[in-house]
Amino acid sequence: MIVLDCTLRDGGYYNGWNFPLEVTNKYLEAMHAAGVDIVELGLRSLINNGFKGASAYTTDNYLRTLKIPAGLKVAVMINATELAGERPLQTVLETLFPVIAENTPVDVVRIACHVHEFVKALPACNWLKARGYTVGFNLMQVADRSQAEIEALSLEASKFPIDALYFADSMGSMDPKQTSQIIGWLRKHWQGAMGIHTHDNMGLALANTLQALTDGVTWLDATVTGMGRGPGNAKTEELVIEIADKRERNINMVPLMGVIKNYFQPLKNKCGWGSNPYYYLSGKYGIHPTYIQEMLGDSRYSEEDILAAINHLRTEGGKKFSFNALDATRHFYQGNPQGSWFPKSLLSGRDVLILGAGPGVAEHKTAIEIFITAKDPIVIALNTQSSVAQHLIDVRVACHPVRLLADCEAHTGLPQPLITPASMLPPDVTKSLAGKTLYDFGLTVHPNTFSFSDTNAVLPNALVISYALAVASSGQANQILLAGFDGYGADDPRTSEMQQVFACYQASVSAVPLVSITPTTYNIPTLSVYAL
Repeated sequence: MIVLDCTLRDGGYYNGWNFPLEVTNKYLEAMHAAGVDIVELGLRSLINNGFKGASAYTTDNYLRTLKIPAGLKVAVMINATELAGERPLQTVLETLFPVIAENTPVDVVRIACHVHEFVKALPACNWLKARGYTVGFNLMQVADRSQAEIEALSLEASKFPIDALYFADSMGSMDPKQTSQIIGWLRKHWQGAMGIHTHDNMGLALANTLQALTDGVTWLDATVTGMGRGPGNAKTEELVIEIADKRERNINMVPLMGVIKNYFQPLKNKCGWGSNPYYYLSGKYGIHPTYIQEMLGDSRYSEEDILAAINHLRTEGGKKFSFNALDATRHFYQGNPQGSWFPKSLLSGRDVLILGAGPGVAEHKTAIEIFITAKDPIVIALNTQSSVAQHLIDVRVACHPVRLLADCEAHTGLPQPLITPASMLPPDVTKSLAGKTLYDFGLTVHPNTFSFSDTNAVLPNALVISYALAVASSGQANQILLAGFDGYGADDPRTSEMQQVFACYQASVSAVPLVSITPTTYNIPTLSVYAL
């Protein structure tokens, strides 16, 4: 049994591989005391884009500054993309590893491969072995591969002197039964040592690791507090306890618990790795966890946005992360817009007041209610906004499918008709709104575009404010008044997104004059509701 901790490599995705030297030395002491055999202290790479810390390159010069306890072996990882590129494989390896193993602190070199890179990268094993390194290959994203594909990979691996053939549960979608199945398929041709690297999307990282151990896998990965992209990995502090029992050895957990308390737990609280229901769903549906990590770190994505994105990626495929694919998950409506309700029947020639969700509505509620009573605008509330008296609200607008599903009980209890793209909604949403008066106004999404037709519109995104502005314009309103659009603050990406919406709308051909009557940080004309 070999326990390999790869915290500083896998965890570096959160802090740019920039671990303080003092912390790294305390971590090394803790690993030795806890019975860890190998520490993978980072990547070794030739890519230099933007600042990254020492563990992104893990040079020999850096390693020699560390206090590495005697008996604790050191590993580094190469990404196979660097070996399978335009530069000759040997040239890359000679640059990354200029000296033989006995003249460097590095004992183990692991190569992380996607399936399509595996065959191209395998010859690196011969080169590294000839220079005295222990060599591991980590196969990524094998959980969704067929038996024939995995057995073919094991055949290719059997042709090279690999010290440990790893497989990684990259999507966190495996359970112990599937873990055993993949091990069996790899054993068709591979008879050497095997390793496993698990992800904790579904809370099964440790269970899958222990199942692999039962099935004869001897190299076991883990990270401190599970630190790693998205939901993280099997936790070192748990795995070493299990392995110590099997080895019938005593270990000292005190240094590890100290470095967790003083560094890793505060960093976890800040960065937020570890499983949650979103990661669980990503594992269940084979979606790359980086999608979840990016959405959780972006305030533009509400709970309903994330759930809708997961549902979209489940259908369209999300095994490989792409920012373009992530952006597409927020555009729920594609193709020709449908609709049957004419906003002109309600709004033509009228002033329209749109009530947003900002605190300005509640703060200036009395003045807004007096204004509505005196001036009689058509009042449109976004979603379930209810800060002003219900009898003063004429209609509501909502277009986010998951938000509608979540708010269906509230909508059915509210007295106002609901403007929504009813004929374009998923069946479960329309069923949840049974009995509710719906005004069917269609939409489709096209970047940087507002255009308006009698019963539908083209919008730059599927935000409810974009939809409300389109309803008012299609209805040929006299002017649009806004309340409750305070803004999110200068550093919040939602501020920029909303500002882009208003700028795009105001630049459109059929835009209706726009003015805010409560405080706002957006670049739109503003009047005071108290003067009105």
